[in-house]
Amino acid sequence: MKSSRVRGIVVALVVASLTVLILDLRGGDGPLSGVRTVAASIVGAVEKGAAAAFTPVTGVANWWSTVRDQSRQIQTLTDENLKLSTQVREQANDASRVTALDALLKVAGVGGYTIVPAEVIAVNPVQDFSWTVTIDAGRNDGIEQDMSVINGQGLVGRVLKTTATTATVVLIVDSSSAVGARIAGSQEIGIIAGTGDQYSLEYQLLDPRADVRTGDGLVTFGSKGGRPFAPGIPIGEVTQVQGTAGQLTRMAVVRPYVDFSRLSIVAVVTRPPRTDPRDSLLPRATAQNSPAPIPLADGSTPAPLTLGGSPAPSPTGAELLPSSPASPTTGVLSSPSAG
Repeated sequence: MKSSRVRGIVVALVVASLTVLILDLRGGDGPLSGVRTVAASIVGAVEKGAAAAFTPVTGVANWWSTVRDQSRQIQTLTDENLKLSTQVREQANDASRVTALDALLKVAGVGGYTIVPAEVIAVNPVQDFSWTVTIDAGRNDGIEQDMSVINGQGLVGRVLKTTATTATVVLIVDSSSAVGARIAGSQEIGIIAGTGDQYSLEYQLLDPRADVRTGDGLVTFGSKGGRPFAPGIPIGEVTQVQGTAGQLTRMAVVRPYVDFSRLSIVAVVTRPPRTDPRDSLLPRATAQNSPAPIPLADGSTPAPLTLGGSPAPSPTGAELLPSSPASPTTGVLSSPSAG
């Protein structure tokens, strides 16, 4: 009896379920449409709430990911920019060194000087001297005390002392410096004295009646044996004359050819030229502004060869071959010895 009742209930429930399903499948405003609408509203509200609650969290995560990507890109670009900037500086530095060395080789070639190239590695005063520099060549390279130091512009100074691998150079602008000099063309001689100012030298004529004019070029007169100063090295240009001809003393202000604030590539003259190069190393404009040359003892007139005029012969391959400082060949580089 009881089992028959149960079967009846089950059959009734099955029939009711089928009826509901059929009505729902037919759509429209069925008995479940309201329930379904209410359920959808509830679920939609829950979804909106969840989205509002979790959006800041997901937004922070996305923002952090974007920031990390941008930081990596910025770092990459910064590294590339630094690398390119370094390459540009190195190329500019190399180009400047090549230009300086080329000018130096021209001076050595035209003047007939045997030189040892070097580079300024320090600028520091030493006892009793204010304007000195240290170069990276010394006794091992054949450099000795009281040798001339030049660059592609002219006279830099003289060697004060040496070590095995370095040398200290007194610049001609030092207040203790004195160099025998002569005016290009007229050959009038005098003394160039340093003033402690890198842009100014003082020139005192030995003959107060001698003619000296603004724009005159000055070169070294030369010392016995070429030490401390080899002959014919350009020194500077007269910018001002103090006093008139015939006065007891006459002074001229001279602007050095060398830019002492930018010293880099220099050379030590280890052997002077066999013959005085006279005015051949002066800049063309200065040489043209100088008085006519005085005839030599044999009656001939020297013909200056200027670096700005007739081109100086470029050093040949043989001239650039290493040679010892004691080599008799002039106008070449002396090879620094190892060590």
